[in-house]
Amino acid sequence: MSNEKIFYSLMPLDDFKVILGVDDREDKLARFCLVTSTLSIEQYCKRKLLRKKYFERIEYIGDLIIPLREFPVSKVLAVYALSSMGGVGEIVEPDFYNVIPDCGIDDDLPFHISLFPALQRYRGLSAFKVIYWGGYVTNKVPADLASACLELAAWNLNRYRSRRIGMTGSVKKDGESFEMKMPENVRLLLEPYRRKTI
Repeated sequence: MSNEKIFYSLMPLDDFKVILGVDDREDKLARFCLVTSTLSIEQYCKRKLLRKKYFERIEYIGDLIIPLREFPVSKVLAVYALSSMGGVGEIVEPDFYNVIPDCGIDDDLPFHISLFPALQRYRGLSAFKVIYWGGYVTNKVPADLASACLELAAWNLNRYRSRRIGMTGSVKKDGESFEMKMPENVRLLLEPYRRKTI
């Protein structure tokens, strides 16, 4: 087992160092570039991408299909029915709901909980609290997402190496300069992962 500390990155540090030929003296800088790239990617995609435990409260409006905010979902740990009368809520047994698509599928699409009609008889039902694991496990990050992290981290590493710390790359457009926050090739790789908002 590796002694390497777990850190927040879409790409393992060792893989990054091997691909770019980064030696151990630049470990700190390589880590920094990977973590900041991962956070920038999540900000750009408007969603969390790495596996995390979520506690989500979803208002009940009478629909038997309730959407989960984060995805993909690897496991639903618990579902609670909350009453308008207060209290901690009652646990909903797994026999009374399904997860669509099935948990553990790494497809990059929203997940839903399909409730059984019997739950509509729950007195004063106002919301559901769902506890689940959402996002990608570090060693199962899709290749194009890991490539986007590699490209962005390498781009940042080169900027820091050439002592242009704080610069994001200036490009001339119509006689004016503007700062480019992310290379175009990285944006193209990330497009399928962006949260679509209506």
